[in-house]
Amino acid sequence: MHEPLQRNRNRAARVAGLLYLIVVVAGMYSLAYVPSHIAMSGDASTVVQNLTASESLFRSGIAAAVVCYIAFLLLPIALYRLLGAVAVAPATLMVAFALASVPVSFVNLTHRLDVLSILDVGSHLRSLSGEQLHAQVMLSLDAYRNGLLISEVFWGLWLLPFGYLVFKSGFLPRLLGILLMAGCFGYLIDVFGHLLWPGYAESAIADYVRLPAAAGEIGTCLWLLVVGVRQPREQVASIRAANNP
Repeated sequence: MHEPLQRNRNRAARVAGLLYLIVVVAGMYSLAYVPSHIAMSGDASTVVQNLTASESLFRSGIAAAVVCYIAFLLLPIALYRLLGAVAVAPATLMVAFALASVPVSFVNLTHRLDVLSILDVGSHLRSLSGEQLHAQVMLSLDAYRNGLLISEVFWGLWLLPFGYLVFKSGFLPRLLGILLMAGCFGYLIDVFGHLLWPGYAESAIADYVRLPAAAGEIGTCLWLLVVGVRQPREQVASIRAANNP
């Protein structure tokens, strides 16, 4: 009786895990790898030179972001199939918060595309001076970073109901649920730290505040993909009772 349900859960877990893996890999490439290989802060002329020299890498980061956001559009739906029966209200909130981030993230991505347009020597901005072009590039990069803060609000909020569902499910490790819920507050601390504390980016806390989210999300991704779901304790107990009358 429990075997078909377990198979369906494992199938749903694998689908969600695969989508999560796409989100994690594409997101890390776009948000971490590319910025770490192209210095996009500091002197404007140096930044423009870096972008011009690494235009292909910059473009690949935009493409990776598109892939990430498409997968993130599908991920909460796949997770709802897996976790919706645990508690409907938190599962609905999880989907709502996650989906709300997608249009915000896509719109924010246009600021990266603006950078490419500005750097295009054949564009209509050709008449601007070098300093004006550099200023436009920096404004677009700053706008993109500001937009990421808004996206981070939803990237954090969806983790709270998601973590709660993982914690209560009985077929996923509770530790992952705790890390995901802690990750929600880590993201929100990061957002409000940038908004309210001018020196936050250089503070020690900024380097560590999102670690619980990273550990929880990567851990959940790998668990869903590799392990799947465990049988809830009550099901294990009932099976043992049936086998040992």
